[in-house]
Amino acid sequence: MDVTGQAVRIATVDDGLPGGEASRVVAVPANDAYTARLHTSLEAVRPLWLRFQMDGVCTAHQHFAWVEGIVARLMPAGAEPLIVEVNNAVTGAPLMLVPLMLRPAFRHRVIEWLSCGVCDYSAPLLADASAWTAQSAHAAWAAVRSVLPPADRVNILGIPRRINGVDNPLALLPATRDSIQTTFGLAIDGDPETILKRLCRPSFVKEFGKDWRRLERLGGVELVEAATPAEVEQIFGELIRMRLSRFRELGRFDLLTQEAVVDFYRNAALQGLSDGSVRLFGLRVGEALIAVQYLVVHQGTVHALLIAMDQSVVPNVSPGLLIMGRLIGWARERRFDYFDLSVGNQSYKEHMGAKASVLAELRQGLTVRGRAAITAIELRNRAEAFVRSKPGLLKAVQGLMRGLRRLRGGS
Repeated sequence: MDVTGQAVRIATVDDGLPGGEASRVVAVPANDAYTARLHTSLEAVRPLWLRFQMDGVCTAHQHFAWVEGIVARLMPAGAEPLIVEVNNAVTGAPLMLVPLMLRPAFRHRVIEWLSCGVCDYSAPLLADASAWTAQSAHAAWAAVRSVLPPADRVNILGIPRRINGVDNPLALLPATRDSIQTTFGLAIDGDPETILKRLCRPSFVKEFGKDWRRLERLGGVELVEAATPAEVEQIFGELIRMRLSRFRELGRFDLLTQEAVVDFYRNAALQGLSDGSVRLFGLRVGEALIAVQYLVVHQGTVHALLIAMDQSVVPNVSPGLLIMGRLIGWARERRFDYFDLSVGNQSYKEHMGAKASVLAELRQGLTVRGRAAITAIELRNRAEAFVRSKPGLLKAVQGLMRGLRRLRGGS
């Protein structure tokens, strides 16, 4: 029986939450029944969030401190957080937290994931590893939708199929479709000393060994981790310098041109010193850093988020591949079992031997304006997919964009 097709009872209650926040409770009857409660502040759900983070299923992108930084530093004007708590309607047990936001767009309002560009993955926090089915996910989403404020469309991107081995309820929804986004990663196991040889492509292993020996002949190479606030500031400053210089050279856009985003990542790295949830590494040759990698970690997974390199220090080596390869070994030494290379089709990921996974997306038009916006977005995505399928055309378009960005940068 499709429980989402039945009548839904909605009651608004004041729970005496901080700031007079109200929560709307929804009861969805029958099989796999859920209630949902809407919170518009993180503080209202802090204890439950931290419990799910510790004992449940989530990614490092859903850490409370990470999302707290998003709300404090990156929310666009006129936006508000929407944290939906989903409970078992019979027992009242909390099952899921869904962090969303409502923001104004061009002449309409859109509900998105609470990401603001710094979360690779859209996945709810789950109370435990219990299996979800298409029917239960559909019913839970119906409860979520029932407490959300009016909007013109829903736009959730970057949906992974699974979260730490558990099916992502968002990926099970009938309206969810494959996106043009792809993520890459490596399952890592066994002896750290032989991990690259066992898991990566022979061509990558050969290149890594050759470049590493070249650096060693220059007087020593060292992987260093920022362990103090001063070291975070120094290494993070190098990351920004290297990355902006390289992206300027390539004529590519980078979020780190925005001061608020830089402040977000710096603050997260400083906070991460206390619990190890954010790690910042540099690859040093002599006294010079030639590459920097920004990681976030949770349970058995290492997420490689930001990488930057300076190829002018030691020509004819690949600093990015060297620090990445060394960190795979570091991760395995500490018993991590998955190294996530993040979203994007950069060629080095396949060169390493990482496995690709297509992310999903959920686009729902709730009004005429919302459906028109979705149509426009889909046309743009089709055009982008067509260009990417034609290497010559893609190269020409990228060259044009680089030229335009250089002109804007010089004006």
